[in-house]
Amino acid sequence: MLLLRRCSSLTRLPLNSQRYQVASCAVRLCSGSSEDQRLNHRPSWRHALAGLLAGAGAVLAYDLHRHKAKRVDVAVPTIGRSSSLPVFSQEEVAKHRSVKDGVWVTYKGGVYDITKFVAMHPGGDKILMAAGGALEPFWALYAVHNQEHVLEILSEYKVGELSQEDVKKQQAVKSSDPYSSDPERHPVLRINNLKPFNAEPPPEFLSDSYITPSAFFFKRNHLPVPQVEPASYRLHVEGLPGGALTLSLEDLKTWFPKHTITATLQCAGNRRSEMNKVKQVKGLNWGIAAISNATWSGAKLRDVLLAAGYSPDVTQWARHVQFEGLDSDVMGTTYGASVPLSKAVSEEGDVLLAYEMNGEDIPPDHGFPVRVVVPGVVGARNVKWLGKIVVSGEESSSHWQQNDYKGFSPGTDWDTVDFKSAPAIQELPVQSAITTPADAAVIDRSEETLTVKGYAWSGGGREVVRVDVSLDGGKTWQVAQLRSGDKGRAAEPSPPLGRAWAWKLWEVTAPLPAEVGELEIVCKAVDNSYNMQPDSVPPIWNLRGVLSNAWHRVKVKIREDESKE
Repeated sequence: MLLLRRCSSLTRLPLNSQRYQVASCAVRLCSGSSEDQRLNHRPSWRHALAGLLAGAGAVLAYDLHRHKAKRVDVAVPTIGRSSSLPVFSQEEVAKHRSVKDGVWVTYKGGVYDITKFVAMHPGGDKILMAAGGALEPFWALYAVHNQEHVLEILSEYKVGELSQEDVKKQQAVKSSDPYSSDPERHPVLRINNLKPFNAEPPPEFLSDSYITPSAFFFKRNHLPVPQVEPASYRLHVEGLPGGALTLSLEDLKTWFPKHTITATLQCAGNRRSEMNKVKQVKGLNWGIAAISNATWSGAKLRDVLLAAGYSPDVTQWARHVQFEGLDSDVMGTTYGASVPLSKAVSEEGDVLLAYEMNGEDIPPDHGFPVRVVVPGVVGARNVKWLGKIVVSGEESSSHWQQNDYKGFSPGTDWDTVDFKSAPAIQELPVQSAITTPADAAVIDRSEETLTVKGYAWSGGGREVVRVDVSLDGGKTWQVAQLRSGDKGRAAEPSPPLGRAWAWKLWEVTAPLPAEVGELEIVCKAVDNSYNMQPDSVPPIWNLRGVLSNAWHRVKVKIREDESKE
């Protein structure tokens, strides 16, 4: 009752608004009295209360919702198919991605119009990111939704069924377009290029989960996604004295021990957009989210090479292991890359021929049925849809190895560039970025503190040991808290030296500076070799916009409390 008295305006609002106001009112209670203000100086109490009230808001919203259902005596339908409801295509669902057009989502073959629920959602506007697409990837990321009462709420918004064709993700008609058989992608992804498909998730997703769900893992394709039948798949291993070795998918799974690693992959062009602001470069305009973290399982490349006849004598003439994908252009040219032989055969290199991602078969966009995962190395060498492995004295002759993914001096332009003069990128430099708050965000002064989150990673298995964060453009710094797992769960064990393949998520909470209307937030990471990020972009600018790892900066505005003005 105290809560309702503090929010007396509820009685004058429609029920949907009441639910939203109750949740909001619960949050406002934390700063309503002088006693509360004194308690706010105790961080542990404040964080506990914030979590409690967020949960209370969700529960209150649910209770009111359930009472409404009881008053009108409507039975709660079950999640599943119902022949009495209309059938919609995914294309029709995708048209409903805003409050204006309606907010529709799909879940387990059902179509739901959740427009009225958006305003009272305890997670705020984040639910809009699922609009026009499937809820399953989001609920994998935010597992708290997998509860019976949440499904009951969802069931009341059901308006139809998704067509069987879209449920199965099969296309009824084939076309001459080489991209016509590409898999479905979640509409929340921010597309940098449609054909071939290249997209990144909203940055805040990255710091919400230590393991990135495959649906939100950044997509970097160079060619159409090939259709590969698992039963007919064959991997060819060539170039060793023992002769060629051909393996089926079943061979990979049964002949060799299964290994699992957690490894971050990063595109060479991650954060290219920041270089574009200095001077135009050639390449996709990636933001800060062309990087993701996953668990990978498969056979070690070392074990496969040993089975194919590798011995230490091979190092007398071989220096590289080439990879060739099954993806190809209209002329039959396939994607290719290579890594040093020393990395491929090292016990500590952990190079995998992976057939699982996050505990499931690797999705088509990420290399089904097999891809090579070279931890600590640029994403371009982690060849997907792997069809051939060649041990050689030479690097791959592929365009992507010889004439792309190389770094140059800021003074080199397209008239003077000589791609043979620079080595192909393998290990990447130390990196970090701020995922929240977003650039140009507005922070209410009444919040009193600001929480900054982000990711940090370094190539070559070097572990990130520190992230420094500044709220004043780099004048003063504080050290962020690092974590290698999700909150409330056991952290990943400390990796052996030189085998830190996964990123660190970081977070820092600081009081808002007084009498300041704008903050420039900066982060920089340090790895265990004491490599540090450069402070600005111009000295590392290059014509391809790769290796962008300057201090990441975002500016936010502070909105003053109107009640105090």
